[in-house]
Amino acid sequence: MSRIFSAALCAIALFAFTATTANAAFNATAGKAIYDGGCAACHKGGLAGAPKLGDKAAWAPRIQQGVEVMASKSVKGFQGKAGMMPAKGGNAKLTDANIGDAVAYMVGQSK
Repeated sequence: MSRIFSAALCAIALFAFTATTANAAFNATAGKAIYDGGCAACHKGGLAGAPKLGDKAAWAPRIQQGVEVMASKSVKGFQGKAGMMPAKGGNAKLTDANIGDAVAYMVGQSK
């Protein structure tokens, strides 16, 4: 019984560490400049079905996926039921890290 309990605790600790590390990989402070410079064009007013910054109800199911998944979809582009996200928000000059930073900023503003 104690081995199962120990294994469960290790799994929980590993999951918590992995989730924290993934979120820590992005810089939400730097993401604000990326958001202001491009993302706001759609996310401020909800253009093309983009979830509006600060709309907790719209962001909640996305946030549950995790920042890494949202960043990946934002880098590659995504077609959903409510709208679409062009790859890198239509700005090919942005790096994957820039996109992750912007996603982290928007998540922080929308919890």
